[in-house]
Amino acid sequence: MKYLVTGPGGFLGRYIVEQLIARGDAVRGLARGNYPELAALGVELVRGDLADRKTVMAACEGIDCVFHVAGRVGVWGKWNDYVRDNVRGTLNLLAGCQQQGVERMVFTSSPSVTFTGEDQCNVAESAPYATKWLAHYPHSKALAEQFVLAMNGEEVHGGGVFRCCSLRPHLVWGPRDHHLTARLVQRAKSGQLRRVGEGKNLVDMIYVENAATAHLQAADALAVAPYAPAGKAYFISQGAPVNCWQWIDEILALVNLPPVTKSISASSAYRVGAALEWAHRLTRNRTEPRMTRFVARQLATSHYFNIAAAKRDFGYEPKVPTAEGMRRLGEWLNSNAEGGMRNAE
Repeated sequence: MKYLVTGPGGFLGRYIVEQLIARGDAVRGLARGNYPELAALGVELVRGDLADRKTVMAACEGIDCVFHVAGRVGVWGKWNDYVRDNVRGTLNLLAGCQQQGVERMVFTSSPSVTFTGEDQCNVAESAPYATKWLAHYPHSKALAEQFVLAMNGEEVHGGGVFRCCSLRPHLVWGPRDHHLTARLVQRAKSGQLRRVGEGKNLVDMIYVENAATAHLQAADALAVAPYAPAGKAYFISQGAPVNCWQWIDEILALVNLPPVTKSISASSAYRVGAALEWAHRLTRNRTEPRMTRFVARQLATSHYFNIAAAKRDFGYEPKVPTAEGMRRLGEWLNSNAEGGMRNAE
């Protein structure tokens, strides 16, 4: 089989590539940057932008299945930029699949497509998309996910049938993460980390290798009748929620940092986030505010999900336990502390 991975040099994308290579599959990667370490693994690299329709068409040629992992992340930026990268880029990729006869796609989405700012406890895939958005990222991902799933069952060039699904991993973490965990450590070291709310909220998260494995399992299930995942979205996680702030303290302890002791109420954090967003827009400041409404709500509420559907339809189980994942994360953080912090700043 030959697979196309968008964003192959990113955090999750690279783990997907490595697992595909390990089992003997051929991999092509579509990315804007150059990744010699992937080329050394035997990955065929196509440099280009998802917004470039011609490049996307070429990248899809001869491909059996696409893992669409790339996208604009973060909680701050221009709406048009999120539309360009997450929505139009996805539409270009769907067109490439249709015209080049690609029959399978696994789309990397986010549980935040259903997040309205309130607690989400044991939520299943029947939860509707949000109608009120606190950030452009979840809004754009929701639109992209809907376009992907709407194409399921359509005929592609050559007479085949397009089958796709969407995975919603929550809080992906592990070695080589220069975003979530590295930024937590950097903010703690600079004294900027505050507990938001009462500190009792439960959240789901997922170790990166488990998230990658789920993508491969879903793709394989799309190739075999009865094609159980086709046209569906799935939450995936470690399978057991954790206390958000206890988990953050455990991450800090991996690098010998003290637990978070300073706090701010959920309502105050939301007001601060709203004020900072307003100030950044007024001054046309493109840097991410220290707090936003979306982040305030995410840090203060519970959000964990039912993964029974993923277990049933493509056999997902978190193979790497949380304790083992934390051990591996600690090794990476301590061996790459300087580089990790530099990338987090």
